[in-house]
Formats: sequence, C-alpha cells, structure tokens
Amino acid sequence: MARYVRRQSSDVKPEFDERVIDIARVAKVVKGGRHFTFRTVVVVGDNHGRVGIGVGKSRSVPDAIRKGTEKARRVLNTVPLAKTTIPHEVIGRCGGAKVMLKPASPGTGVIAAGGVRAVLEAVGVHDILTKSLGSANVLNVVSATMDALGQLKDPQALAAIRGKDPQQMRPFWEQKAND
Repeated sequence: MARYVRRQSSDVKPEFDERVIDIARVAKVVKGGRHFTFRTVVVVGDNHGRVGIGVGKSRSVPDAIRKGTEKARRVLNTVPLAKTTIPHEVIGRCGGAKVMLKPASPGTGVIAAGGVRAVLEAVGVHDILTKSLGSANVLNVVSATMDALGQLKDPQALAAIRGKDPQQMRPFWEQKAND
C-alpha cells in the first residue's frame, strides 16, 4: 500500500507581516440613493528590509483587505537598514503630509504612532525617531513614510559617493563604542 508524503518545498514563500492600517467607509451618491464601499490601507513586510503598501476597495471589508494585501505583496520595496535603525535622516512627502525619520541608538524603540509605526515595524526597524508634519490623512502619511524609506541610501554607497571611508559614515553611538 503506497503512502503519499507531502514534501516541504524549498520554494516556500517567506512569511509576511500583514497589518491593516485603515478602513474607511466611502459613500457614492447616485440617483437611487447612496452606494457604500470600503477602502482599506494594508502594509505587508518581511521584517528584514522589504515592505509594501496596498489600497483595496470593495463592497465588503474582507474583500477590500484581500485586495489591499495582494497589491502590497506585488509592490514590495527593499529598504537599506543599519542594524536595527535606518542609515541617515530623511523627510518623505506625499500630498500635504510630511514624515521625518531619524536614526536612533539601540534600545530607543520605535517612537512613532499610527501608520508610520505599522510601516516601520513591518520593514524591521526597531530603533527610530519620527515626526509627522502637516496633514494627518492616514493614506498620505503612510505614502510619505514609504517615500522617506525610498530615499534611504546604503551607507557603503553613500561613503563611495562622498569619497569617505565607510567607517566615518557610522552613527555617533557606534563610533564612540569602537574608539
């Protein structure tokens, strides 16, 4: 009697951290009354430097979440990290929202709220200081955070552009520890 054993494939996709940031009910007024739909903002990350955001729209919340998750998985971006923080300070913009991200020393934690925190935790940042400036629209704040993460440059590449030693590009708390 043959017994079939399910084999573990080496092509297993990595596990992603999925978070629903916002669910908004949207009304469209038509001749017969109002049509209600839902818009969801979803962030998907692998906690190791890859993150994507997706917007899903549907008549039901579960379908909107599913669509947003699928969109986020398709648009994953790679973010350069410096151990548990980001390599340098950046400001991201989208619409009327601005988000400032600053690297922080180990043990600081994620000093952020709302959509910014969700995106940074999904990308795998553990120590960072943030400030949201301007509009508080959740979708624009999340997009501004993604814009800021997209502006980050790898420390070695930045040192090569500036013609400096990569050791000089380290944050001040690492320079003190090794001196």
